[in-house]
Amino acid sequence: MTAAAPASNRNLRTALIMAAVAAAMLGLGFAAVPLYRIFCQVTGFGGTTMRVSEAKAAQVKVADGHISVRFDANVDRGMGWQFKPQQVTQDMRIGQRKQAFYWAENTSSEPITGVASFNVEPEMAGKYFNKIQCFCFNQQTLQPGQKVDMPVIYYVDPAIAQDPETKDITQITLSYTFHRAANGGAKTLDRADPAR
Repeated sequence: MTAAAPASNRNLRTALIMAAVAAAMLGLGFAAVPLYRIFCQVTGFGGTTMRVSEAKAAQVKVADGHISVRFDANVDRGMGWQFKPQQVTQDMRIGQRKQAFYWAENTSSEPITGVASFNVEPEMAGKYFNKIQCFCFNQQTLQPGQKVDMPVIYYVDPAIAQDPETKDITQITLSYTFHRAANGGAKTLDRADPAR
């Protein structure tokens, strides 16, 4: 009887440890996406761009080198939006602040809330591509037939010219894809442009 009690205690302890391990793995599974997103935003991994404050951007010195930024736009199939860049490329000095515009229209008969995912190519340039302001920071709701201009203010960090992996890059592609948002809580754009 005394030998059975320690075995029972060991089994209970093993079961509790295994339940704790399973709960920890489940928690890590839920935390993986936000942790990966934070990792990408900090390191620029996978072409993820950096988000910087106005104060930090004001401290950047414009360098002598030049770079070109090409703009790309995509929409998930069946979303009911048209979305395109208003300029194909912008040439700039490295470190120079630039503003580009995208244009979107809701071609459906219902309000649609979208969220933009983004990246840059080549991927290793992501950590040097800095956004000060961007429509991609928030969900966007367009009413039926609504047309809007969507700005992005950005610069390319002069450190790109010092990195052996990126110093020869002459063009960066900034690409956005709009997807339907999972929920409806969104910021509505009201800068309709009837001339488009």
